[in-house]
Amino acid sequence: MSSISSLFDEPIPLAQARERVEQLRKEIEYHNYRYYVLDQPVISDAEYDRLLQKLQALEAQYPELITPNSPTQRVGAPPSGEFAPHRHIQPMLSLANALSLNELREFDARIKRFLGSPADERIDYLTELKIDGVAVSLTYRDREFVVGATRGDGFTGENVTPNLRTIRAIPMRLRDDAPMGLVEIRGEVYLDHEEFHRINREREEAGEVPYMNPRNSAAGSLRQLDPKITARRRLQIWCYSIGHADQYRPETQAELLEALSRWGMRVNPNHRLCRDIEEGVAYCEEWREERRHLPYDVDGLVVKVNAIALQDRLGFVSRSPRWAVAFKYPAEQATTRILDIIVQVGRTGALTPVAVMEPVEVGGVMVSRATLHNEDEIRRKDVRIGDTVVIQRAGEVIPEVVSVVEERRTGQERRFEMPTRCPVCGAEVERPAGEAVARCVGVSCPAQLQRRILHWGSRGAMDIEGLGPAQVEQLVEKGYVRDPADLYALTVEQILTLERFAEKSARNLYQAIQASKGRPLARLIFALGIRHVGETVARLLAEHFGSLDRLAAAVEELSAVPGIGPEIAASVHRFFRQEATRAILKKLRAAGVLPAEAALPEALGKAPKAFGADLTFVFTGELQSMKRSAAEALVRRLGGSATGSVSRNTSYVVAGEKPGSKLARAIELGVPVLTEDEFLEKVRQTGA
Repeated sequence: MSSISSLFDEPIPLAQARERVEQLRKEIEYHNYRYYVLDQPVISDAEYDRLLQKLQALEAQYPELITPNSPTQRVGAPPSGEFAPHRHIQPMLSLANALSLNELREFDARIKRFLGSPADERIDYLTELKIDGVAVSLTYRDREFVVGATRGDGFTGENVTPNLRTIRAIPMRLRDDAPMGLVEIRGEVYLDHEEFHRINREREEAGEVPYMNPRNSAAGSLRQLDPKITARRRLQIWCYSIGHADQYRPETQAELLEALSRWGMRVNPNHRLCRDIEEGVAYCEEWREERRHLPYDVDGLVVKVNAIALQDRLGFVSRSPRWAVAFKYPAEQATTRILDIIVQVGRTGALTPVAVMEPVEVGGVMVSRATLHNEDEIRRKDVRIGDTVVIQRAGEVIPEVVSVVEERRTGQERRFEMPTRCPVCGAEVERPAGEAVARCVGVSCPAQLQRRILHWGSRGAMDIEGLGPAQVEQLVEKGYVRDPADLYALTVEQILTLERFAEKSARNLYQAIQASKGRPLARLIFALGIRHVGETVARLLAEHFGSLDRLAAAVEELSAVPGIGPEIAASVHRFFRQEATRAILKKLRAAGVLPAEAALPEALGKAPKAFGADLTFVFTGELQSMKRSAAEALVRRLGGSATGSVSRNTSYVVAGEKPGSKLARAIELGVPVLTEDEFLEKVRQTGA
């Protein structure tokens, strides 16, 4: 590996670097516009990544060139403790609702009466989809994005600028034909259905309560205290109006949408200029069914007077404009009766009560089951077996019980009780204090089996190469594997029966499984999948107890381990007292899985501690000689510590290939930076 300077282009003077940085930022924002706004990319992802890497390299060379609006800073802001208030330049008012087509016609009649126009006069309306998301304002000063905020109470919202910077469809700089001065643009942040389901799968796997719907998920994502979490949520936006502009005034709403698009904003293409209210009514009817084919939620349409001059004459009433109305489609609800309440066990062990109902059609789909979410929701809504209930299904969202029709009760209804034993495996069910979700803690629960086996073979655990989701699914379906210990009883012949396995690949997987028997104790503890026990906690437990038997027998001593709180201690104790856990451990020992820490190499044990001892390291980029986890373990063996963020207390930053923002932070703080080769050479000098 070459020196740090090889991570960047050849060193160039500051003035030339500044020019190149500006050029790269414009080029990257152009490609963001092509990709996220127009859906018409003109370069490959790899080419885009290379442009971004060049910009990152130049900014690392010259940290003084880094600006908040640089494309490299979209996910780089530190977590904030709270959101500051932001006063909107102009109030973000809500819209009056029209709940029927006749109410749309009444809206048209009211406008004509206010304007003193004849009842048969035609008024142009711009009709747009009403996205079911979160309203935000985006303020630009001289085309540069400066503040982003939620609507709040309409007058004051929350400043969520760092989170909005992570949405790549929001340009950090408006295009050159946008006006100078202050411009406040309004838009709707949302999640499409695919991303919503992906986030909920992650939340369920992490033991968190899933979001109720895409709008709720978008709001939660936008209000994360850590922008890095928001960035992982892949939020999107449609822009639809201007709250304020120093140097721009359109003549019509249609012209405004065209201008927003020219400036680089993402504008929904599904809008229509209607020459009278009847055309607007027809457009609303057209989208009643068509909206179901969209990849995001639409709960109605917004009908606006097209002429801005007429909007000015009409003005506002209370907290809404006279010149616009939201036509809302009726909620997709139906009434049915609950026949039973059953409990499903998810891949993470979460127990979810589900209502089994008399089949009923909702939103064009026959529904016979609806989620009740958790025990607290059942108690809050007082749902009982035999109740007549209102259920709701909106778009792609799983049907849910909205409310109980209490006047239909007969006295024969029965209250539901959450089971204390898993309905699948019979293991204990626990519900930690402060959590809404009850869980099965059985280590061999069939409902959780595939996830547990995948976790067992994952890189941070037993690191079994070639054991992926497809292989695990087949092993479980064929009955070859009923718990992690069964992996070590697999034969090459059994593996050969799996799809896409030949002699060589089957033998490779067999050997990878056998090789995992000697993994260190910390990895084995992590692989067991104990709730609240991640890699760091597993390492602390391994270092303190030294053997699995001592850990399994510990009770009071658990809470005495530095870094182990009472919640973790209780979880570990519950896990090892389970009969199923003892049975698994017995099988693992019989299979030859050795739960022991590998001995230190003699040379390393005798190494002087001048380098590494009591020092703090941060690794960034891709290391070539070892995995980052191995490098961090090496630092700990030398008596030091490894952390994930750079501060003034950091002793060294070790930069591999394609370093991230940590390198720039190190340069800014004056923290010494080592290449991978330089780091390894210093380690060798200790005698390790």
